[in-house]
Amino acid sequence: MPCRVLVVDDSALVRKIISDALERDPDIEVVGTANNGKTAVFKSFTLDPDVITMDIEMPIMNGLDALREIIRTNPKPVIMMSVLTQHGAEATFRALELGAVDFIPKP
Repeated sequence: MPCRVLVVDDSALVRKIISDALERDPDIEVVGTANNGKTAVFKSFTLDPDVITMDIEMPIMNGLDALREIIRTNPKPVIMMSVLTQHGAEATFRALELGAVDFIPKP
């Protein structure tokens, strides 16, 4: 059975790139996408993914707030994605403190 992944990013292009890259692996299935943290929290319940990739900077609810809510209410492994800036680095460390399992830098 493939690993079920929810891809969360406010950029449609980034969601597509990540989804396409993941689905090249036959052991991974992208079960859904979300463009903000609020939708990600909802879809973490409805789609029940095995893993979530989460952008940090998003409208409506940012990735850190979504991570906090997912870990509190419906724990899943979350891999954070962030740009390599000073603010991004600080947010990444905060995400790891909140329960993210890893992070991937975005160019």
